[in-house]
Amino acid sequence: MEKKPGNHLIYVQSLLSQENMPKVGIVDTTFSRINMGKIAIDELKKGSSIQIERYTVPGVKDLPVACKILIEEKGCDIVMALGMPGSQPIDKMCAHEASQGIIQAQLMTNIHIIEVFVHEDEGKDETELAWLMERRTREHARNVIKLLFNKEQLQREAGTGQRQGFADVGAIR
Repeated sequence: MEKKPGNHLIYVQSLLSQENMPKVGIVDTTFSRINMGKIAIDELKKGSSIQIERYTVPGVKDLPVACKILIEEKGCDIVMALGMPGSQPIDKMCAHEASQGIIQAQLMTNIHIIEVFVHEDEGKDETELAWLMERRTREHARNVIKLLFNKEQLQREAGTGQRQGFADVGAIR
């Protein structure tokens, strides 16, 4: 098959345009009871032209280092850390430790890592838990888009009682 002169240029232009697209890191866990990474990617692709780098780890305590790897080694501009801590006291302790690690990774890299945790006991049953996990993931994915492309929208939402997952609570004044 003969190459047409313009095809190579189109290919090079597409590569160059991908280089300029922001890269979003998605770190999710096998412990989670639904595929939060897949949901986040679906929502991100609806709202923007971005590159996505995914890294799946066993549990929430593995999230901080995976996030840092995506930032430092894969060049991600922002990362979503997705996890579902269990309902036992030890799970809540592990989630707190993971959150501390995620905060430390943000401070070490000067890059936002959006933590998206849904605790197993947040839903009254499995149906509500699955609904909450999907909704919170999608709403945080939209926040990632705002942080990348529309920070002014976040400023307009300041003080409005936004919640990810359950209903917003609204401003008190």
